[in-house]
Amino acid sequence: MQQSIAEWLTKIGLERYAAAFAANDIDVTVLRHLTDADLENIGVSLGHRRKLLAAIAELSAAALATPAPASAESKPLDTAERRRVTVMFSDLVGSTALSAYLDPEDFREVIAAYQKCVADIVHRLGGFAAKYLGDGVLVYFGFPQAHEDDAERAVRAGLELIDAVSELKIGDSLQTRVGIATGLVVVGDLIGSGELQERGIVGETPNLASRLQGVADPNTVVIDEGTRRLLGSFFELKDLGEKDLKGIAGPVRTWAALRASSVQSRFEALHSGGLTALIGREEEVELLLRRWWRAKTGEGQVVLLSGEPGIGKSRLTETLLERVAPEPHKRLRYFCSPQHTDSALYPLIAQMERAAGLARTDTSRAKLDKLDALLSESSISAPAAALFAEMLSLPNDGRYPTIELIPQQRRQKTLEALIAQVEALTHASPVLITCDDAQWTDATTLEVLSRVVDRIAALRVLMIMTFRPEFEPPWIGLPHVTVLTLNRLTRREVANMIDNVVGQVLPARSREHI
Repeated sequence: MQQSIAEWLTKIGLERYAAAFAANDIDVTVLRHLTDADLENIGVSLGHRRKLLAAIAELSAAALATPAPASAESKPLDTAERRRVTVMFSDLVGSTALSAYLDPEDFREVIAAYQKCVADIVHRLGGFAAKYLGDGVLVYFGFPQAHEDDAERAVRAGLELIDAVSELKIGDSLQTRVGIATGLVVVGDLIGSGELQERGIVGETPNLASRLQGVADPNTVVIDEGTRRLLGSFFELKDLGEKDLKGIAGPVRTWAALRASSVQSRFEALHSGGLTALIGREEEVELLLRRWWRAKTGEGQVVLLSGEPGIGKSRLTETLLERVAPEPHKRLRYFCSPQHTDSALYPLIAQMERAAGLARTDTSRAKLDKLDALLSESSISAPAAALFAEMLSLPNDGRYPTIELIPQQRRQKTLEALIAQVEALTHASPVLITCDDAQWTDATTLEVLSRVVDRIAALRVLMIMTFRPEFEPPWIGLPHVTVLTLNRLTRREVANMIDNVVGQVLPARSREHI
C-alpha cells in the first residue's frame, strides 16, 4: 500500500483525524495494530472509531488476498525506527537486605506488589512497562504509544510511584529510586522472534536512565537535561549539578523532581520565559473584544475557539485577558488536563483551590477559612459552602450544616451550587470565563459547562472555550454561540514572526525551511 495515512483517511471521509494520527506517529504500517482504546486515546469519537476499525479490517483482508511478489531471498521486514523516547527506570531500595531476612515466598510477594504498583501507575499515565528486572522496572514513555507530553507523564509517574510504594502494606515501609532520561533511540521488534519477540530500544537513553536511578537518593526522582527541557515549569526541580556516570561520556547535568508546581495552565508552564508579539490574529482579537462588549451589556456570549495543537488558541485567549485587564471584572479560568479526563470536576476544583489560595502546608482549618473568604464574594449559602468543602476534600469542622443526601442528590446539588456561584458573581461585575483544552474535559465538568452555556444568554458573562478539532461541542447553532476556527498563518505572517523572534540574520534557505 503506497498511499499515505492522510490520503487513506481522506478516502474514507475521516481526514479530520490526519493531524492526530501524525502527532502520534501513526502511519499505514501501524494501522492493523490499532485498537478501539488506542483510537479513543487520540480523540476519535465512538462512531468514527467503529468506521475506522471496519476500514482497517477491509484493508487487512485486501492485503492478505494480494499475493506477495516472489523473491530470491525472503528477508524479514525491519520495522525499527528512530524516535524520541522518555525512559524511566525504577528500583526498590534495599531489596538485597530484604531478601536476606525474608522467607523467599514473602520476598516474592514484596517484589510482586512493587511491580504491580509500578505497572498500574505507568499504564494509567500512558507508559509501557517494557521489562521487569527483579526489583527494577524499565518503562518507556513515547513507545509504542507516543504523546506530546511523554516527559511530563514520566515524571508524574515517578512522583506518584514514590508515594504509592511508601503506602504498600507489606512489612517495613518500602522506598524506591527513579531515574528518567529522554533522547533519540532506535525502537522496534528487535529481539527474538514469534511469541518470544520483545520490543527493544537501542541507544544511550535506557543506560542513562539506569545510571540516574543509581545516583538517586531513596524516594527521589532524578532527571537529565533532555527531560528537563521538555518540562517547562510543570514541576519544582532541584539542581543537583553535573555528575560523572559510569558508561556515559562526559559529565551529565542532573535535577531532582520534587513535586508538581502551582503553575495554572499548560500554556503558562510551557511559556514561562515570556511571550513573543502576537502576529496575524488581529481580526480574531477584534471579534473577541466585540463579544466581550456585548457580554458586558447583559447579552451573554460563548466563543468556541478551535484549532490544531500549538496553533495559538491559548495565546489568543491570553491577549484578550491582557486587553481587558484594566476593566473591572471577575475571571474564572478552567484548565483541563490529559491526566485527569476521568477525574470528576477536576478543572473546577483546581480553579477554586487557586482562587482561594490553598497551599499544601495549610491546616484544614486554614483552608476552610480561605474557602469562606472566597465564597463571601458571591454570597454562597451555608449548604452550598458545605458541598464545596466536600468537593475540595476538606473536613467539615462544624461550621457548615450536615447535609444528608444520596449520591445522586449530592451531585445535582453540587452542580446547582456551581452554577449559582457564577450567577452571583455577575451581580457585582461582568465575568470572563475561559476553559482551555476542552477535549480533555471530564463528563461532569462538561455537564456544568453545558448548564452555564444554557443560562449565559441573560448574564453578563463571556465564556471562551478552546479545543482541538477532534472535540465536538454540543452547543454549535445556539444564537449566543460563536464558532471561531484558527487557521495557519500566511507566508507573510510567518516571515514577520521569524523577523520578530530572530531578526533578519537568517539566510534565505533557513527561512524557507522554517
